[in-house]
Amino acid sequence: MSQAAEKVWTAGMVVIGDEILSGRTADKNIAQVASWLQVQGIRLTEARVVSDDMEAIAAAVNALRAAYDYVFTTGGIGPTHDDITVDAVAAALGVPVVIHPEAHAILREYYKDRPGGLTEARLRMARVPEGSDLIPNRMSGAPGIRHGNLFLMAGVPHITAQMLDGLTGQLEGGAPLISETVGGFIPETEVADILREVEKAHEGCQIGSYPFFREGRVGSNFVIRSTSREVLESAVDTLSEALAEAGFDFTPGGI
Repeated sequence: MSQAAEKVWTAGMVVIGDEILSGRTADKNIAQVASWLQVQGIRLTEARVVSDDMEAIAAAVNALRAAYDYVFTTGGIGPTHDDITVDAVAAALGVPVVIHPEAHAILREYYKDRPGGLTEARLRMARVPEGSDLIPNRMSGAPGIRHGNLFLMAGVPHITAQMLDGLTGQLEGGAPLISETVGGFIPETEVADILREVEKAHEGCQIGSYPFFREGRVGSNFVIRSTSREVLESAVDTLSEALAEAGFDFTPGGI
């Protein structure tokens, strides 16, 4: 086996926010980022929780950048004055903060028909460390930020989940990611427990649920991902059997 094939890809994570450290908010992002990374063939090796402090954020980011292949941050990229992650990371990288033109355009479109429009505070969400690319965010318009192997993501878990989905398959990892889809006119809320149990029973497997409205009906496509063909096929079979037992019609390959 080649040295490249034996490489274990690793990641570090910085969870940012006084609300986490005070106990007012329970962190959910470590678990979901760790699970997502596992499916990408990457191991989350260290996670740090730091306060809303420029020096603390920059120090943690630089320490983890030196130790791991990838670094993820969650929190502190919103519109308020204490959202300082972009500034702290720019300082850690030694680059200025700039307005990303694509992010500016995304936010302008997102807020054009919303009360207040694109305010100066909301425009803060277009600020990035110079040289950054964007991570798509279907939930709230405000994109995540990628600077090389450093990823700045939202603190709100369901928004972070959308950003992770946008990165699926984009990172070099230990093994290629393969996927299969099962779909149907199935409301995702009615099968949430089934999806959770199937995922739990298949280590290294992740199931994404993508609802749609078509022909006047609600449905969902379920994308099952793994780095193992055997695990993937087992998960697809188990999900299909569980959907059938619950009385749902489904279509292999999705609809």
